[in-house]
Amino acid sequence: MDTIVICSGGLDSVTLAHKTAAERGLAALLSFDYGQRHVKEVESARACAARLGVPHRVVDLRGVGAALSGSALTDDVDVPDGHYAEETMKITIVPNRNAIMLAVAFGMAAAQKAGAVAAAVHGGDHFIYPDCRPGFVAAFQAMQDHALEGVAEVSLWTPYVHGSKADIVADGARLGVPFAETWSCYKGGARHCGRCGTCVERREAFHLAGVDDPTAYDDPDYWQAAVEGR
Repeated sequence: MDTIVICSGGLDSVTLAHKTAAERGLAALLSFDYGQRHVKEVESARACAARLGVPHRVVDLRGVGAALSGSALTDDVDVPDGHYAEETMKITIVPNRNAIMLAVAFGMAAAQKAGAVAAAVHGGDHFIYPDCRPGFVAAFQAMQDHALEGVAEVSLWTPYVHGSKADIVADGARLGVPFAETWSCYKGGARHCGRCGTCVERREAFHLAGVDDPTAYDDPDYWQAAVEGR
């Protein structure tokens, strides 16, 4: 089935792009510029699309992102260090982000007659991000079935929604994903910081999956203290 993958350029979505290309039929990668702190992930997504030989579309949502103020990902607010399980990580929530992006993706899929949209939400996100949970996925699909009734049939594919990030790493290793060419860090420095929530989660996932982590971190050992202290 021709599938459009929402691809930020991070480890999860790039692995999903490779999985889609191998198992379903990859139509395109779709990324968003919503005014996030940096666009290093988008550059990673662009490289992924070139590697897989599919179009890459970047949709400008900066005006929308400016209205979703208060997040450390969009505003001049310090990105906290630590594990996602900590209360401080809620500052990284961008309200309704996935619903907005998925709505655009479903419209694009209908226009291009693609049969599915894929998103790399996973079980590790459930604690902090409500728009990554199975209930949201089911409700969004139901809403789109009504929105596109008589126009198009588009399904939402979320193969990792009940899995962990370690499962994604294991799947990526199986698929030969070049992990070093993905970007996760929220801070957008020259290298992954190793301290923000997504860096800690990334480093822990490689450890749990038993896969060598090729990522260069400014603080490669911080993750252990963050995990132990959660």
